[in-house]
Amino acid sequence: MDDGNISLISANPQDVKVSSTLDKSTGKKNLTDNNPETCWTSRQGPGQYIHLTFEKPVIPKRVTFIFQGGFVGTKCRIEVSESSDRPEWQTWTYIHPEDANRRQPFDLVNHKDGFPGGIQSMKLIFEESSDFYGRITIYELKLEGLLL
Repeated sequence: MDDGNISLISANPQDVKVSSTLDKSTGKKNLTDNNPETCWTSRQGPGQYIHLTFEKPVIPKRVTFIFQGGFVGTKCRIEVSESSDRPEWQTWTYIHPEDANRRQPFDLVNHKDGFPGGIQSMKLIFEESSDFYGRITIYELKLEGLLL
């Protein structure tokens, strides 16, 4: 069933920033390359994040991850901003992925403020990890929604 949602993540590496990268082979470019054999892996430590910016305002509707089991962000705070130039972050919601390496979709319910004009920045902040050292490994990241 077509719900009208489109992919909101660009293959443009300037649109994606990450808190850290373990090494060059596990860099941020692997988040958007649509290759199931590549991944992004963070360094150790709490508060690892992925920061997405959008050229035009968007309304995110669903985020999907495939993590490496054992390196899962088990508590993820999603923050959004109406601006990409000078973000003023607001918490949209929390999601709680399972410690498993399978596709995990999460529907994003409308934020209490609504953002009728859409957002231009989003941060996925992994507050907790299934890894003792706080590392996160993601093989697939998809964000779907509406382009305004």
